[in-house]
Amino acid sequence: MSERDLLMIPGPINFDPGVLRAMSAPTAGHTAPEFVALFGETLDWMKQVFLAPSGTPFVIAGSGTLAMDIAASNLVQASDRVVQISTGYFGDRMVNIFERYGAKVTTLRADVGDVVALDLVDAELARVKPKVLAMTHVDTSTGVCVDVHAFAELGRKHNALVVVDGVCSVGGMELQQEAWGVDVAFTASQKAIGVPPGLALLVASPRALESFKKRESPVASYYSDWANWLPIMEAYLARKVAYFGTPAVNLVYALHESLRQILAEGMDKRVARHKKMSDAFKAGVNAIGLKQVAVRPDVAATTMTAPYFPDGIDAKVIGKIRERGVVVAGGLHSAIRERYFRVGHMGVISPADISATLSAIEGALLASGYKFDVGAGVAASEKAM
Repeated sequence: MSERDLLMIPGPINFDPGVLRAMSAPTAGHTAPEFVALFGETLDWMKQVFLAPSGTPFVIAGSGTLAMDIAASNLVQASDRVVQISTGYFGDRMVNIFERYGAKVTTLRADVGDVVALDLVDAELARVKPKVLAMTHVDTSTGVCVDVHAFAELGRKHNALVVVDGVCSVGGMELQQEAWGVDVAFTASQKAIGVPPGLALLVASPRALESFKKRESPVASYYSDWANWLPIMEAYLARKVAYFGTPAVNLVYALHESLRQILAEGMDKRVARHKKMSDAFKAGVNAIGLKQVAVRPDVAATTMTAPYFPDGIDAKVIGKIRERGVVVAGGLHSAIRERYFRVGHMGVISPADISATLSAIEGALLASGYKFDVGAGVAASEKAM
């Protein structure tokens, strides 16, 4: 990828220069007093970003899939029941992970582009009586978002632990972990949190930790086991030295700077900015006649958009978009993989980035033979800004 290309995929994203500078600082020892202080502050700030003042944060070297694994392996034992709401590829991945640890999973799978009805979830929770209700806030394969607040209320009603995959939402969309009764929320560093790939980020509620401490069998994953990581995180929060595995020191530097920037912007303003950028991009997509995978505006994420190709246009247009200096992602959901593409608009995204992306899409579609009102997408986007 050229240094001048604009990266507009749903993660990794473009990173703020200050975050990249922080990551390039000389590496300290993970027991050095200055690092202990910085890591402790980073963990405190994570609780603020997740809006979980009573939660316990975990920052562990790994990907978003590791964060999924941490949630599942610590909360379930063999034969525990789980209800999983799936709106795409990553909801199905969570099913696989829960089953790997012996859970009996009931999957409520939405039609492509849609969400599962609340009354259906309520009925299944009453029937199954699960230990865990899990969902993907934004499934990156479809750009569909679920109503976490409403589903979490149902989980609480039926005494289930509520687990939220926030990989494509935390830091860009509203997720009030503690107020909404979410027991475990997790993300990965390279999405709306705005840090290069390599950190699994998770916050656990007191209820989740209480459940973990009552488990009768050891966690099957050694690396994911909270018994190993909880004393480490508690020590850093207390500005004390502890060791289990060497932290990704320079990525923690970057996370510290990014969280500082996020909190300086303010969570409400950040969420509103992401919605504004999303509304502008979706207005542009609509103006040139592209339908979206999300079947309605109220189930469409504000951190990404998944448009279908127009009739007669295929995935070759993605290469033509890249020729114009913008990188977008191809399809991921197996049922529609060849019919759509995906655009991320999160983190330090700007109105200029939205306009440049729409311009590149328009140019690529025009070169591919698609007939439309050239310039309509950019004009509609700028009007919506």
